[in-house]
This record gives sequence, structure tokens and C-alpha cells, in this order.
Amino acid sequence: MPSVNENFLKLEKNYLFINIAKKVNAFTSAHPEADVIRMGIGDVTLPIAKCVVYAMKKGADEMGVKETFKGYEDSGAGYDFLKEAVSGYYKSFGVDVPADDIRINDGAKSDCGNIVDIFGDDNVVLITDPAYPVYVDTNLMSGRKVIYCDSNEENGFAAMPDENVKCDLIYLCSPNNPTGSVYTKEQLKVWIEYAKKNNAIIIYDSAYEAFITDENVPRSIFAVEGAKECAIEMCSLSKTAGFTGMRCGYTVIPKELTVTASDGTEVSISQLWGRREGSKFNGVSYPVQCAAAAVFTPEGLKQTRENIEYYQNNARTIANTLDELGIKYTGGKNSPYIWLKCPNGMGSWEFFDLLLEKAGVVGTPGAGFGKNGEGWFRLTAFGDKDRTAEAMERLKKLLSE
Repeated sequence: MPSVNENFLKLEKNYLFINIAKKVNAFTSAHPEADVIRMGIGDVTLPIAKCVVYAMKKGADEMGVKETFKGYEDSGAGYDFLKEAVSGYYKSFGVDVPADDIRINDGAKSDCGNIVDIFGDDNVVLITDPAYPVYVDTNLMSGRKVIYCDSNEENGFAAMPDENVKCDLIYLCSPNNPTGSVYTKEQLKVWIEYAKKNNAIIIYDSAYEAFITDENVPRSIFAVEGAKECAIEMCSLSKTAGFTGMRCGYTVIPKELTVTASDGTEVSISQLWGRREGSKFNGVSYPVQCAAAAVFTPEGLKQTRENIEYYQNNARTIANTLDELGIKYTGGKNSPYIWLKCPNGMGSWEFFDLLLEKAGVVGTPGAGFGKNGEGWFRLTAFGDKDRTAEAMERLKKLLSE
């Protein structure tokens, strides 16, 4: 009889958003007349830029012609034309990332979870809490020890390292999902120094970098000196360019990043990851990579920026409402997420139920992201402008009552 990986039994029975979907489905079944506004899952709603769609269609047409047909992409790490485009994008905001350090993937979530394959199960993993669930779940699945660094109201939900705590892998996300907080350059310097002191590696999720507007907030950890010796960066086109249904992103593993094996030899993290991907991943389809490359053209950046600004306006609408109501929050600026303190000392699931049942608005309970999320609540700015405004009017009415 086959045995199972019993580490999976340590996880919550259902993924956070499955539990939310069940509650919403039960409510809409009982109240079919209800007009529910969904501001929970961070999925985009605007269509992909026209020039990006055109590039994907062109790529698909090329697959139907013998002379331009593409089979397996040789390295599995992505076509050179896309890696060069990503490298140029980094240069546009002052960061030097060579194309050879870039690997194309089917979205940041996949690589955030899969990267742990190349690290031993005896590693101690430090994760800021609250956290995007994939960071925690994928390490628990492998049986690793997970320790937490508290992000809370006192530190603006931007946890900093404790010099007395030792670890091997560190997960950071800025702008943060779920809290919308960001790390300044000075704060990231502290994390880099901490990682080097502990011979640790930072796994840095920059999926929301395109929403950053403050000059003192880096759009890449590699904007900070020393990061290339201790960090891996993952980014996604899901929110930058609306690729949630297309699936494409990229991971940067600098050639400078190495570890020492048990026999004393120096091991390249990039080579290990390439070997893992060669066995388990055949790459992203050619038409999707063509579409992704179009994102980084002048016209692509212009059109995707228009979508980002639309969502940023939604975030301002939410933030202005919370200011009017006197509710504490982080995010809304530099981030599409708004992390608000539940009113009247309510628990996060308690507030979820109240907001759904009395206002027909769906958000995400902070408790689903970790212990420090209890009493907090996430709203997203990825909805329709008018529906976002309507949701805020409902919130004001509910809380006034």
C-alpha cells in the first residue's frame, strides 16, 4: 500500500480562497437576488493590452507555418528575445540584471513553491507573518521547520530581522501581499546584511513592483548593493500586464549566488535550478512568450501602465473611504492591496461575514494569512471603478449603522 507525504496533513484542510468561495456560494444560493461585489481574490479585471494580444496571435500564426514552427525551446529557461526584453526592463529603472540570469516561468507562484526543491529539507525557513500562503505551505509540504518574523501594526507590517534568530532561507515580499506594505532601500540593506551574516538566501517576491511610486522604495532587491550574493528574485506578469489567465513570469538567479555543499565544494544555485527545471519543466509556450515580450515594448509599457493607473485610482478610492471613516490601514499606495483594521475590535472572519451578509461585499480575512492577520482584512483594487465606488458606499452605510 502506498504511503502518503504526511506533511500535507499538517496543512489547513482547504486553501484560504476555497473557504472564501464556499462561504460566498452558500450566501448567493440563499440570496439569489443579492448583488455581490467581489474584492477578495487578487485577480485582474481589465483586458490584456491590444499590442500584447496581437503579438500572441502572431506567435500562434507562426506555429502554423513550417518555417517558423517552434517545438521544445532548447534551454527551457525562455527564449533569448524575452530574456533580453526583461533585462532591458530592469535597466529602465536603473537595475543591472543580465539576460543570462533570467529564467522565464509560468508565473511567480509556481517558482515560489518549486524553488524549495533545490534546498535541503533540514533548512530553517524564516517567513514574515502575515504571508502569502504559498510560502508557508510549500515548505511545510517538505517537512521544513518554518519560523516567523512578526509583521504587525507597530512596525507598519514591515517586519525586520532579529539578530538572535538564525535561519537558512528567508521569504520577503515587497510590495507585500497581503498587507500592501513596502520595504525602503535602507530596510532592505538590513535584510541583506542579516542574510549574509547567516549565510542565508532571500527569496524575494516582487510581483507588484509595477505599482511602486515612491522613489525610496526599490522595484527590485537588486537595486540594493550586495543582493546578488544572497538573493533570488521572482516576478510575474499577472498583475503587471494582466496575465493571470496567460501565465508568465520570470525568476532572477544571479551567477554570483553560490552555496557550499557538505563536501566543501562551491555550488551554483543557478545551475541547480537549471537542472531541476530540465527534469520537471518544459518551459512556457512560444505564443505566450511572444505576448510577454510585447509587454516590454514602448507601446506595451504604455498600454499596461494605463491599466495599472486604473487600479491605482481604485486603491485611492478605497483609501480615501477608510480615511473618511477613521479606519487604520496600510497599502493603497505603492500597492493594489489595502490592509485595514477590522472596526470595533472584530475578528477578521467575523468582519468577513458581516460585510458579506449586510453589504454584499467580499474581502479576504487577514487570519487566513497568519496569526498577525487576525483582526485585519484585505481589499483589492483590481475591480471595476464603478463597482469599487459602490462597494465603498456600502461600507460607509454599514459602518454608520
